[in-house]
Amino acid sequence: MNILITGCNGQLGNEIKLLQAMYAQHTWFNTDVNELDITDKAAIEHFVESNEIGGIVNCAAYTAVDKAESDLLLARELNADAPAFLAEAVAKRGGWMVQVSTDYVFDGTKHTPYVESDEPCPNSVYGQTKLEGEQAVAKFCPNSMIIRTAWLYSEFGNNFVKTMIRLGKEREQLGVIFDQVGTPTYAHDLATVIMTAIDKGIKPGIYHFSNEGVTSWYDFTKSIHRLSGITTCQVSPLHTVEYPTPANRPAYSVLDKTKIKETFGIKIPYWVDSLKKCMKGLQEQDK
Repeated sequence: MNILITGCNGQLGNEIKLLQAMYAQHTWFNTDVNELDITDKAAIEHFVESNEIGGIVNCAAYTAVDKAESDLLLARELNADAPAFLAEAVAKRGGWMVQVSTDYVFDGTKHTPYVESDEPCPNSVYGQTKLEGEQAVAKFCPNSMIIRTAWLYSEFGNNFVKTMIRLGKEREQLGVIFDQVGTPTYAHDLATVIMTAIDKGIKPGIYHFSNEGVTSWYDFTKSIHRLSGITTCQVSPLHTVEYPTPANRPAYSVLDKTKIKETFGIKIPYWVDSLKKCMKGLQEQDK
């Protein structure tokens, strides 16, 4: 099958590219903005038709959560309109689509893990536009999987893990939010489950995926520094109100992964174990 990957230079896209050699029965079309402008409906239709695309994994998104608050049009174009164009184009060929979404479709006021049937209630432009993208994909491509994830990090691109390592080395003191709770997701683990779903056969619906366990941003940072051997930076817990941002963030965004585990027969690694793997990869990059 010919499979299109959008956003191939991002964290998740890069991880998917690393796994493609194991799935050589498929032909992979890895694209980013230079190869395919996903906000251009005609360009998408032409690409999907001329390359006989049978499946799409959309890793592209507007992910600058705070900037989105003042950049609604572009956020909506990338997070809602583009997925609709992709879904419509692949559905015309009888194909499938995997749309990657976010914990931000919830406002974070719940106190038990979010399940797929919970009513979305975004509290930010980013969350609202990502929800619109989910709805568009489900509408235009019946054979679609929407995978909501959270706190994504990897060896690629800019992310929280890399930022905390850099700040830990630069500063003697650092304040990090402790009253926002969720679960980190290693992009490699998300890429692996997407490849498993493609291999076993796409089963339409909404799914939640992150690593196992629960932590706060403060505890996440403490683990990053411990595994990096950073001992010269004192990390202090901050309340959300002490660190105001343009976009509201969910105070609690733990996702229940039961559905994806049972559907595809997978085991999900504990977040600390996956963080260790990522840290090892980053240390090898530095050599």
